This record gives sequence, C-alpha cells and structure tokens, in this order.
Amino acid sequence: MSLPRHLSSSHSVPGTFRPKPWIARCACAFIGAVLLGPSSLRAQTVTQTLRVVISPLGNLFAFPNSVALSRSGVAFNSYTGTLRIQYRGRTTQATGTGTITVQATADFAPAGGPSIATPPNTSDVLTYTCSSATLGTPCSGQQKVSTNASTNVVTLSASQCTGGGGPCSSTDPDTVDLMFTLSDDPQYKVGSYSATLTFTISAS
Repeated sequence: MSLPRHLSSSHSVPGTFRPKPWIARCACAFIGAVLLGPSSLRAQTVTQTLRVVISPLGNLFAFPNSVALSRSGVAFNSYTGTLRIQYRGRTTQATGTGTITVQATADFAPAGGPSIATPPNTSDVLTYTCSSATLGTPCSGQQKVSTNASTNVVTLSASQCTGGGGPCSSTDPDTVDLMFTLSDDPQYKVGSYSATLTFTISAS
C-alpha cells in the first residue's frame, strides 16, 4: 500500500524540526569571537630613567655698549666712570671656585692720549675699585688695569650659586659695580680716545 504524496517519507514529521548542523556551528563561532575580543586588549607599562649632569657654570650679560669716563670739579681732575656687571654663577660643593676678571685687550687709541700699557707718567694708569657684590667676594682696594694680565673683579667660593636664597644669593642676576679712574695729564692731546676691556667669568 503506497502512502499519499503529502505523507511521503522524504518530509519531516511536524513538531520535530531541527536546524542544520552547519548553522549551529556558525552561531557558536560568532558568539565566541565577541566574548574573546575584549580579553585580548592588554595594557603595557614601560619605565624610563632620565639622567642629567648639573655642571658648574658662569655667565656675564647685559653689558652696556660703552662706558663714558667724565671729569668734574677743578681743572685736571681725574676722569671717572662706573660699569655695572651682571652675572650668574654656580660652583661645585666643597671644592668649587670661580672668578670674574678683566684685562685690556686694546689700548687707548689713537696715539697721543692716555695709554694703559705705556702711560706718559707712572701716575697716569687706569684703575678701578669694586663695590659690594651680591654673590662672591669683590676685589679689594684699587686695581690697576693691565694689557698683559687679567686682574680680579669677583671671587666665588665653593657651593655658591645665583638666586634661590639659602646658600645661594637672594638676587638673580647678581651684580657688582666697577668704578674706573683715569688721570687727566696735561700732556694728552685733545681728542676722543677709546680702549677695549675684556671680562672673563669661570667656575669649577
């Protein structure tokens, strides 16, 4: 006896339908990817050491273009002028030192007037004195400017530095004033004369 066509064995029985196996596997694979995604993002921490070597140092700055020496009072009074030096310095603890010095690197020119290297008279020298320095020890007494060697302006000792207070100065920049004196010898020819002074700062 043959079954009717609508009851053929090639059809599933109602109420017993199952999804095809490849569909179930695909759904599971997709869910697994979503769940595993966030766990693959990991933070990484790296440390790096920075090193810096602080060295002893000094610098000079804010010099005027020139300093004019002028005379006042009775005839043949000496010419005078003041130069303010601004500087910063830092010396090594315990053993450090530092200096500011000055030397004439070009004598007065043109010829016929004052001279640093060969003054007309022994009293016709260019000299200077130092005011109080805000850092270090200023020069003491009257100093003679030379073309052959540098002379002292300020001396720094160990563990000194500019600014910050405490063991350092309370000012930044530090300052010292130089008061120059040049005799007015009657032998000088009338005219304008200039010389060049070179200042040097060092620190260790």
